[in-house]
Amino acid sequence: MQPQSQPQPQPQPQPVKPLRNIRVLDLTNVLAGPFCCHQLAHMGAEVIKVETPGTGDLARQLGADADLNQRLMGVSFLAQNPGKRSITLNLKHARGKEVFRKLVASADVLVENFRPGVMKRLDLGHEDLKAVNPRLIYCAISGFGQDGPLSDLPAYDQIIQGMSGVMSITGDPETAPYRVGYPVSDTIGGITAAFAIAASLADTTRTEGYFLDVSMLEATLATMGWVVSNHLIAGKAPSPMGNENMTASPSGTFRTGDGLLNIAANKQEQFEAVCRVLGRPELATDARFAQRQARLTNRRALTEALEAELAREPATVWWQRLNEAGVPAGPVLNVPDTLAHPQVRDRGMVGHFPDVPGVGRDIRLVRTGFKVNGQAPAVDTPPPELGQHTRDILVELGYADADIDTLKQERAL
Repeated sequence: MQPQSQPQPQPQPQPVKPLRNIRVLDLTNVLAGPFCCHQLAHMGAEVIKVETPGTGDLARQLGADADLNQRLMGVSFLAQNPGKRSITLNLKHARGKEVFRKLVASADVLVENFRPGVMKRLDLGHEDLKAVNPRLIYCAISGFGQDGPLSDLPAYDQIIQGMSGVMSITGDPETAPYRVGYPVSDTIGGITAAFAIAASLADTTRTEGYFLDVSMLEATLATMGWVVSNHLIAGKAPSPMGNENMTASPSGTFRTGDGLLNIAANKQEQFEAVCRVLGRPELATDARFAQRQARLTNRRALTEALEAELAREPATVWWQRLNEAGVPAGPVLNVPDTLAHPQVRDRGMVGHFPDVPGVGRDIRLVRTGFKVNGQAPAVDTPPPELGQHTRDILVELGYADADIDTLKQERAL
């Protein structure tokens, strides 16, 4: 009898780290900048977070867990800073600036989200740092950009949502303007910056660096393409439409027997399928609804007719039936239910860090929204405590222990 061969171990896939040779200096606070560098860290970049001694990133004090806020490990900080190392530097101190310039000389990218002019007043602006590292990619994220009549104004997400027009079209005619329920402009600003940085890094033949001026206001407007173009091209001012789709009907949120269901019947054949699935095939030939423009004109009457039928069954039943008929549909979930759904749960979207220093327990954090070669990009280390890697980074820069102790005594660190 032939001995059975033992199964051979399968080779483990290599980590996805296309930015593995890139060093990024992250001088940012709260969200837009940290979110940008969060994306770069997940793609393998070495991200060094340069923080103010004693307090660090303001997000360390923000989040739903008051105890973590007091420990300077607030949930808002944890969410955007895994995989980074933290060094504390006093950039107002001459020797702190000296250390920082050494860091810049070793870096590929610098990201900051101070108000325009702050870095220049510290003698650490783009022109100053070009002398230290001519190939540096310098990315400045601000509310309104580096020039223009509003460039000096402070800007948080809600300010940008209001000034971009986002709030004016969020809600319905009775409730608008409404803020989007998460910091959408901050996040868009951050991901726009990450794209601009990645595109700049792709220019491997460059002999000089780039100065990237990312405006949260303009980045937000860029994502509002259809809405803005309806005004620019068709002369139609955008208006709040609640959960309705401005281009199609039935396309929006509908009441069912036990909750809400999103239906997007954007094509003629999808509308006809909705009518069949709901047992009302005659609606497809009704003159009020037979053509796309007619359905937009008579949206309210069509919604009433469909909801009368949808009330017969729960949302989960209609979700399955409509998708089987080729009609895009989906339930309206809360965040915990979304995270627990196997479509999210089983694709590696959520990373796990056990017993995180400074937190004292395990934490779970979302990663990026894509895979590379079948893998969800991940970082190897949890978010850092304030200044956790200061000594290690200084040793890498060539400082002896005695030098580091002196810098600490002089409060340059």
